[in-house]
Amino acid sequence: MKTRLLVSAALLLAAQSHAADDPYLWLENIQGKDALRWVKQQNERTSKELESRKGFPALKRDILSVLDSSARIPAIEKIGDRYYNFWRDAAHPRGLWRSATLDEYRKADPAWETVLDLDKLARDEKENWVWQGADCVKPRQDRCLIRLSRGGGDAAVVREFDLPAKRFLADGFVVPEAKSEVNWADRDTLYVATDFGQGTLTDSGYPRIVKEWKRGQPLAAAPTLFEGKQTDISVSADGIDTAGHHYDVISQGTSFFTNDAYLKRDGKWLKLDKPGHVEASFHGAWLLLRPRQDWSVGGHDWKAGSLLAVKVDDYLQGKRDFAALFQPTASTSLGGSAGTRDALILTVLDNVKSRLVEWKVADGKWQSRPVAAPGYGSISVSAVDSDASDDYFFTFTDFLTPTSLSLAHAGSDAREPLKQQPAFFDAKPYRIQQFFARSEDGTRVPYFVVARKDLKLNGKNPTLLYGYGGFEVSLTPYYSGTLGKAWLERGGVYVLGNIRGGGEYGPAWHEAARKEHRQRAYDDFSSIAKDLARRGIADARHLGIKGGSNGGLLMGVMLTQYPQLFHAVVCQVPLLDMRRYNKLLAGASWMDEYGDPDKPADWAYIKRYSPYQNIRPGAKYPATLFATSTLDDRVHPGHARKMYAAMKEIGADVRYYERTEGGHGAAANHDEEARIAAMEYAFLWSQLR
Repeated sequence: MKTRLLVSAALLLAAQSHAADDPYLWLENIQGKDALRWVKQQNERTSKELESRKGFPALKRDILSVLDSSARIPAIEKIGDRYYNFWRDAAHPRGLWRSATLDEYRKADPAWETVLDLDKLARDEKENWVWQGADCVKPRQDRCLIRLSRGGGDAAVVREFDLPAKRFLADGFVVPEAKSEVNWADRDTLYVATDFGQGTLTDSGYPRIVKEWKRGQPLAAAPTLFEGKQTDISVSADGIDTAGHHYDVISQGTSFFTNDAYLKRDGKWLKLDKPGHVEASFHGAWLLLRPRQDWSVGGHDWKAGSLLAVKVDDYLQGKRDFAALFQPTASTSLGGSAGTRDALILTVLDNVKSRLVEWKVADGKWQSRPVAAPGYGSISVSAVDSDASDDYFFTFTDFLTPTSLSLAHAGSDAREPLKQQPAFFDAKPYRIQQFFARSEDGTRVPYFVVARKDLKLNGKNPTLLYGYGGFEVSLTPYYSGTLGKAWLERGGVYVLGNIRGGGEYGPAWHEAARKEHRQRAYDDFSSIAKDLARRGIADARHLGIKGGSNGGLLMGVMLTQYPQLFHAVVCQVPLLDMRRYNKLLAGASWMDEYGDPDKPADWAYIKRYSPYQNIRPGAKYPATLFATSTLDDRVHPGHARKMYAAMKEIGADVRYYERTEGGHGAAANHDEEARIAAMEYAFLWSQLR
């Protein structure tokens, strides 16, 4: 006990010493007057520089024309017997929640019925509301929980909405603003995980306690259903409806990549007998298990990234004779799954290109068939109504093929085209190629190149390389009218890197660059840059890079470790001070990805790449634009603020812009989104031509 206290005291003193040595610690005060005054000054300087560029007005106009286009595909969700969509455009910058019948949706110009006008709601309530989604309780789906964020952060107010009456219920459920997880148990009961006061949040700032809240009962009087640990990431509970079955599940996130699950059976909560790394989900009467690590169970050795099925009742009785619905290979991984009433549709990534496999149960056994689909792009599927039909939505896209939405049916390869996004740029002059770079340890790292067919391989092509490389997130081909008009049409080359740390080849690809192996992701990205130069696509003078969040950390490492390989860096909503990241907002939840900087063994490898600690006076750094958001309540804006300030102090060519609205992902409206994107492209063009 005494030893532990001494170690804790030593760590505390070390942390305090580090903070005292940080001259820009005051910039971590998100809403501090001095900090916001400083932000305003940097924003004005950056806006003046970039908005005065010759091409800026045209860039913003082109980007906004894509964002506000009425020809975009309205994504739909079936609720009851109608199909719902949330839509933003120039006339409705905050957005409309609206509905139509499927027959109406099939028309070129559907007649939508407005359900909720968020612009009007914001005016009436004098609030800066940003839509975060709706969840309507089955089977009637006449009551919905609507999440509204003030300004676009993760924290939201949850309010009950009467769907037939198109109004919020005056005496309905309301959960105050917080990073909550609120789900239906039934029409008159909610599972609420939120900030219930002192001691009810985890170290990561997420709910530690779940309560079961009955209609008409004060939230404070709702009984506690489950309590997690202070060191957990978060806890939540949900009522899950799938293929005619209902499951109530408590999830205890013990780390970012592990969880314990509790299933309600006959009024009792039973802990599922599974390792923490095994993800559990449901499809009808079946339990689906996906191990993140190799798993020996039931006399079999299952690879990480497999998908295994077993009857729920059989599993609870101790049976472990799984049906293997997917097993990874050297080139394949499971991209996702969607369950219809009688089928399970799997999206498989094969060298980062999508294909579909359909599974059904016949005579008690799973049987599969491949689904005919385009072969060089990204496919996503979602069930229309998993309780009532085998219909599903089929979406296809690639870098040069505008996104299409079709209605498909399990058991058939036929698809009914519903919507086709227009081409925002002429794709005929371009082609998509996939190459593989060799990383420092010999690993083949794939990347896509989108460029003109007549590209001159002289190394002088303005090229933008994008990457992420973390949290098992896969980057797959996608269509972007903004990218086409702002970059490709103006003569740019676009490159998408599939570096380790992502999920393109399943959990093993992620594990290869997690914690002490993180440097591999950075070696992979730099190897792509070198391969682009070797192929004559772009030398360092003409190569720019961009990434956000964990990809922003990637940009910071490229900036400090490999400054000679790039000429321009766009670093968005980044993590950069890895000495303090776990103390800022949701940072503690990511220690399973990066390690704990308060542990000497972990800090030993983190400090070697942490960008903020590796700024070197006298080094020649590429021109850099840091972009973040005041209201980002996930990644602290202090990371970008401090990095910019420290680099500016040593005379580096840096600029800074901080959104005052919008959260971690995007601006709160299209006009601001277009403005920021135009500044980024104006910056890149000024550096790479």
